[in-house]
Amino acid sequence: MHKVINPKIHYFGTSVVLISTINEDGTPNLAPMSSAWWLNQSCMLGMSSKSQTVQNMIREGECVLNLPSIDLIPAVDRLTLLTGRNPVPESKASRGYKFEANKFGVAGLTQVQSHVVQAPRVKECPVHLEARLVKLHPFEEPSSLVAIEVRIEKVHIEDDLLMDLKSNYIDPSKWNPMIMNFCEYFGLSEQLSASKLAPVFGPGPVENMNKK
Repeated sequence: MHKVINPKIHYFGTSVVLISTINEDGTPNLAPMSSAWWLNQSCMLGMSSKSQTVQNMIREGECVLNLPSIDLIPAVDRLTLLTGRNPVPESKASRGYKFEANKFGVAGLTQVQSHVVQAPRVKECPVHLEARLVKLHPFEEPSSLVAIEVRIEKVHIEDDLLMDLKSNYIDPSKWNPMIMNFCEYFGLSEQLSASKLAPVFGPGPVENMNKK
């Protein structure tokens, strides 16, 4: 039997993303979010246009999407309810958000220079995706929400996650991303079964063809 309910949010489970951007004064900003989905070489991010991160992306046209693993939950939690926007937007202040200029310092994370964008990468994250802004799409009007389309320009993966050092493929058994599920942190369980999609999109015939 199913029951009709009216939940405040619909976060059924998406990866946490630490978005690094550059502030107007040249300092870095870092913000966690979990409304993201991926397709081919692009990513769609759902955020409020009132946030410092979105304002930085609009102005600079770039960002880095850093994907934390579950061991970084304490660092991400230290960034919760902080904003780089000063003064704090009223809608965020009413929910307990406070201004913080040094997000990297508060989180205890390390800046690493990017290759094609100005925003720094987060050293401790095993996945760094340098990205450029493509387009903002108004979302749920009238509201401040926007869907932000970005294109991935450069991918950095920790060696330990690769199937082998010569491979362009990540071993999914080694990757345990941080998941936000109804505003609570989760990781992945062990693999449950084999997928028919893995041979199509993963290593195998395609990679072998590229070696010929």
